This record gives sequence, C-alpha cells and structure tokens, in this order.
Amino acid sequence: MEWRDQGILLSAKPHGESSSIIEVFTPQRGRHAGVVRGGASRKIAPYLQPGAQLDLLWRARLEEHIGSFQVEPVRSRAAAALGDRLSLAGLNAVAALLSFCLPEREPHAGLYEETESLLDLLGQTEIWPLAYLRWEVRLLQDSGYALELDRCAVTGAVDGLCFVSPKSGRAVSREAAGTWADRLLPLPPVLRGQGEAPDAEVSEAFVTTGYFLKSHLARDLGHKPLPEARDRFVEAFRRTITG
Repeated sequence: MEWRDQGILLSAKPHGESSSIIEVFTPQRGRHAGVVRGGASRKIAPYLQPGAQLDLLWRARLEEHIGSFQVEPVRSRAAAALGDRLSLAGLNAVAALLSFCLPEREPHAGLYEETESLLDLLGQTEIWPLAYLRWEVRLLQDSGYALELDRCAVTGAVDGLCFVSPKSGRAVSREAAGTWADRLLPLPPVLRGQGEAPDAEVSEAFVTTGYFLKSHLARDLGHKPLPEARDRFVEAFRRTITG
C-alpha cells in the first residue's frame, strides 16, 4: 500500500534512536500518522516542525498499519511563528486542535484548504486573530457543531440578533432572550461576518466558539479536556488588546 500527498505537520515525537513518528493533516487522507526513518537526524529534524508544509509518500504492507513516511519539505512556517509570540501561540493552537478534533484518516478537504490559508497568514498579526476565529467556526462545522446565526431560533427574526443558545448553537434576538439573556452566549457582529471586526469583538467571539469546543465537541469525544494551547492563544491575544 502506498499513497502520495501534501500535508501540514501537526506534531513529531522521537521513535527509537533515530526515527520520529509524525502526524500530518492532508486533504485526501485527513489526519494521518507514520514513521520517518532518520527523522531525528540533523538533515531531517529541522523541517519536522509544526506547521511545515511537506510532500509525503506513505507506505505500509497493510492499510491499517501505521506505515512509514518519506518526506520532502515544501515550505517552512517556523520563521513566521518564532518571530512573534502571538503567531507561535496560534500555530500551536491550530495543530493541537486538529490533532484533538479530527478522526484519524477521515478526509476534510475544505478544512484543509482553510487551514493552509490560515497558516500562510502567520506573522500578519493585524488580521490573523480574525482569520483564526473564522477557522474555529469552520472547525466546529466540520466536526458536526455548525453555528446557525442567520435568524432567531425563537421568532425567526433576522434583526436584533445578540445571543447564541448554548444548547443549540442558534442565534437568539434580544427581544426573544428576555430574562434568559444572562444564560446565553454573546453574538458579536464579527461572528456573523458583519461590521469592522474590532479586536474586542473577536475576543468576545472566542467566548462563544470556545464554549462549543469545550462543552460540546470535547464532551462528545469522551470528556477529554480541550488542548491548553487554545486557551494560551486566546489569552495571548487578549493581552495584546489590554496592553
């Protein structure tokens, strides 16, 4: 068995004396692991960094085996990430969430394209948090937790939408919320793709996406805790707002 594809490196860990086990995200094979012979060598190890774009050749005797990778670097994103603390935190959050959320070997071609585009924006700190927020919304959608924010779940109204139901992920208008408003999640305009997307709104939107990642997706994955890398990125972003 063998296949060739490009992929984004999510993680690499030592295996034996000289090899590495890597996990990659590919458009056609989804999240996939394999052994890189000599992956700990001075020649290969420098480009086995999270976020790296790799050309991959996977081989195994049987499809269900972990198999081995031959890898060739396409481009590295380490320089953009290491040069900025927020970018590094964001890269770590993306890699950790993909490893956490995606079933192994299940293709998510659309999410892959968005992930590749997001990582290519690393270092552009003025636009990256907003791009990352949109990526989290897509990650929730691909994981079966799409937010429905176009109309009120109670009245069907399309105006005055201010909240999100923590149970259904649907929008709720201020009028319909009534005395239940303090039990609902915020729906800033940026989460609906509206307005000028100020940083304060992006930060507020992370409260809502974070709730569904932790209380729905993580719960349904066996109550595993969400990777701390996500909270570290959100906290780093909030610090840039408050100075």
